[in-house]
Amino acid sequence: MGRRTLTTSQYADEIRSGNRFVLSQAITLIESTLISNQNLAQTIISSLLAYTGNSLRLGITGVPGVGKSTFIDQLGMILIQEGCRVAVLSVDPSSQQSKGSILGDKTRMQQLSQQSAAYIRPSATGNYLGGVAQQTREAILLCEAAGYDIIIIETVGVGQSETMVRHMTDFFLLLMISGAGDELQGMKRGIMEMADAIAINKADGSNKKAAQMAKKNYEHALHLFPPVPGKSSPEVVTCSALHNQGLHEIWSHIKKFVTATKASGYFQQQRQQQQQSWMYELIQQQLSQHFFRQEGVQKILSQIEKEVLHGKITAREGAERLIKCYRS
Repeated sequence: MGRRTLTTSQYADEIRSGNRFVLSQAITLIESTLISNQNLAQTIISSLLAYTGNSLRLGITGVPGVGKSTFIDQLGMILIQEGCRVAVLSVDPSSQQSKGSILGDKTRMQQLSQQSAAYIRPSATGNYLGGVAQQTREAILLCEAAGYDIIIIETVGVGQSETMVRHMTDFFLLLMISGAGDELQGMKRGIMEMADAIAINKADGSNKKAAQMAKKNYEHALHLFPPVPGKSSPEVVTCSALHNQGLHEIWSHIKKFVTATKASGYFQQQRQQQQQSWMYELIQQQLSQHFFRQEGVQKILSQIEKEVLHGKITAREGAERLIKCYRS
């Protein structure tokens, strides 16, 4: 079924029926830079909005090499065995030079990629700061409308900008490994504060003792953080995704967390705050796009950039001149 032959209602019907090909087409529209495609995507999302919001949104991040894809592959299989439908939105790093990305998550999640109850969508971050592709939030809505019970967002490693994943998920899991130097020294405090749980992966074989030591270090560090009203303190656990050890326990902890936060009202409050943050983020994005598309700004932008680069004017003066031009 070709993309151009579908009406908005046909898109909506096919997505709700679980047509993964059409779901992928709709997400491609979201990711498109063409205004016409973006407008169509928004119309499709609006028509499906009543069928969204019923999934559990899990964010999973961790240092490079921690085994995120293997972990998600195993966890996804556990969820499917319990009767869930699972969507994985995996964001790959894009090269700042070539703008390319590997997009190899389907090959790294060998079990999950073969399941009819699973949908894996890799996408590139492009120039978007935050480790999560700019359109991931809208892709979440489409996956929810398609009937996926669990939406897993795998982010690009750990860094200050990675905390954006917290603003679109219900449970934020930080994966770590032991034996990679001083685990606490290089860890960003902000990410640890936002984590709902920390899992020390690769706790198998001769690495078990080191994993237990890392677990104690993290537990000690977390005790120094102030409690968050409405939810329990983050739990630190060890696991081995490769050998499927400890993942059932992590899933049980996630379910208990969701039950408790729904009872306390924290779950819904967090969802509402995320919607508000999303709205303001979209305002900033659209204003920025409109600014740089404005004809007057485009005419003088190159010249002002040169003057700033060569030290003829300050960056502030350059910005003020562009804004003045935009307003005129």
